[in-house]
Amino acid sequence: MKDLYIGTMSIIVNEKDINILIQTDEVIAEIYRQIQSPPNWSRPPGFITLSKIILEQQVSLSSANAHFLKLNGYIEEFTPSNILNLSDHEMRDCQISRQKSKYLRELSNAILNKDIDLEELANLDEIEIRKQLTKIKGIGHWTVDVYLMFCLGAKDILPLGDIAVVNTIKELTNAATKEEMIALSEKWKPFRSLATYFLWHHYLVKRKRQSSQLGYV
Repeated sequence: MKDLYIGTMSIIVNEKDINILIQTDEVIAEIYRQIQSPPNWSRPPGFITLSKIILEQQVSLSSANAHFLKLNGYIEEFTPSNILNLSDHEMRDCQISRQKSKYLRELSNAILNKDIDLEELANLDEIEIRKQLTKIKGIGHWTVDVYLMFCLGAKDILPLGDIAVVNTIKELTNAATKEEMIALSEKWKPFRSLATYFLWHHYLVKRKRQSSQLGYV
């Protein structure tokens, strides 16, 4: 999951929600006592951010960020048209894998063909957003979860496709299976996104990584 962006959208982390959550769950309360609350992590919605999230799939944050910066520096402007104009060779020179290249092109085509309107997503409910985004090859539920949380301010997302979240839940609780984790998360509703930010915060701090790494460029 790069630099902190605090946009004009609704604040992701606020003290009122934190107080409710830490009074509800001892695990989150203990994280709060040890390392306080996570930063306000948010990112601007749109093509650039969604492209970055695609590049972040199954690789380290530092690698994904390096690949994005190389690609962004190569083209004049990061737009769907400019992405589609790149050859396979140019994509490889920018350290974009064949699979990720295909995914970026699929997203670019969907936007240019008006199969999806990223600006309109904020006006839709979560089910419809997920339906529209997952129609695009290369966008699965983890990518949608991250976009919903960081870009659209969704408050009740539990991204169990994220290995850091899963491992932290296993480390701090008795939940071992997906079903047990979902059951555990019932007490976090309707602030499961906030609980997830605490889990990421704990994961990064314990590994001596800057917690702002989750904030994305």
